[in-house]
Amino acid sequence: MPFGPEALPALVVFALVTSITPGPNTMMLLASGVNFGFRRTLPHMLGVALGFAAMLTVVGLGLGAAITASPVLHGVLRVASTAYVLWLAWKLASSGSFGSERDAARPMTFVEAALFQWINPKAWAIAVAAAAVHVRPDAFLASVALIALVFALVGLPSNGCWAGFGVALRGFLSVPARLRAFNIVMAVLLAASVLPFAGSAP
Repeated sequence: MPFGPEALPALVVFALVTSITPGPNTMMLLASGVNFGFRRTLPHMLGVALGFAAMLTVVGLGLGAAITASPVLHGVLRVASTAYVLWLAWKLASSGSFGSERDAARPMTFVEAALFQWINPKAWAIAVAAAAVHVRPDAFLASVALIALVFALVGLPSNGCWAGFGVALRGFLSVPARLRAFNIVMAVLLAASVLPFAGSAP
């Protein structure tokens, strides 16, 4: 088994919190749900989930050899990735608006959404953090495959939640006090999900 009874739940929680918290993907999915509805946003949702899983596989395969050869690099990547995710949590807690994406003329396509992951800084931070923390030298290919699978399975319904917010809950989330409370709760969950990884051994 590439993950034990304690590590797998931690990975699932990390995947859930990092997938569902606000970021470039979720903001665009929210806007697409508002402007185009749920059905027309489906290719966008699938592109984010499967595109990120593909990116995570490539990052995991390339980073795994370096992690195996260099515990120092593993530690540097772990600290840097954790710090960046905690910074994202701080930015989330202090934010007060989702912004506007209402000028889009059409929904993002599957290919566009998949390719966007390669220029999405939050996606890069999560992929590097997941690979640095969860890729196991003693089960290298299996752990990379399982990490990608978990993120794909968790990411798709998370994306659907944001598209659904755009369709049904846009008015609720646009109330500043409610939005601020939501952001703070999500930021706490994001920080809590990454803190256990900060002290893990390489």
